Amino acid sequence: MPNAESRTPTIDPGSRLPNLESPILLLPVLVQLLVSEWCHTCPAAEKVWRDVADERDFDFAVVDVMQPEGRAIVARLRVRAVPSVVVDGELKAVGVQTPDEARALVAAAPARAKRATARHAGMILSRDDRAWLVAALAYLAAAAAALAWHASLLPDGPARAGAVHLFAAGFVVFTIYGLGAHMLPRFTGNAIRAGAWAWTQLALANIGLPALAAGFWFGLRALALAGGVLLWLSLAVFAARVLPLLARGTASAAGDAFADVTAPPGSPAA
Repeated sequence: MPNAESRTPTIDPGSRLPNLESPILLLPVLVQLLVSEWCHTCPAAEKVWRDVADERDFDFAVVDVMQPEGRAIVARLRVRAVPSVVVDGELKAVGVQTPDEARALVAAAPARAKRATARHAGMILSRDDRAWLVAALAYLAAAAAALAWHASLLPDGPARAGAVHLFAAGFVVFTIYGLGAHMLPRFTGNAIRAGAWAWTQLALANIGLPALAAGFWFGLRALALAGGVLLWLSLAVFAARVLPLLARGTASAAGDAFADVTAPPGSPAA
């Protein structure tokens, strides 16, 4: 019968987890950038870390110190300034790092084999979210011009339906897509599917909406139907991106796993 000492975990200096004398899958490096809305240097820090996160394979999250998760980290680590960088639960740096300084802080992280398919939202709008908002404004202008045709609203008919869809689907829905993909990850603390997911959704919507409006305008039912199908497909992609955020609640999987191994003795997670 094995004695108690044989079951006592030992710390391997070369490992970030206890050595339990069995194969262990190391947790990925977790980097949390603490920011605040009033911090004028935080966007610059976020840009540096997002670029490094594209190069190195580690979990990266932007945490607002005014949110519950951020307040908890500030209280635990006695953070006094933002932006601050927390690596694996330890405060490692304050201020804006250069790319080389950021890479040095995550030296244990291997090179990323491919671009991340999910991202945590931060203070900076991503390129795809910005594209949604720019497109929304463009469709708003197009709808206004169409509805003001000849300095008056268009009479009832197919052409008016096309203009109304430019406003409702183009301006309103595109704004929801852009802001929703930016704000929901921030409110829940979970990563959203990005990359090909986001650009596929954007392409479907920007092909579908003009086709739908033109189909109404020129009385081409097949074109309007095809455009409507593409718009519904873009909605399906958006749902596939945001529903996992809501299903996982307000704590990211990486954050939960990390909390389990770094919580101090006596805490609820310990």
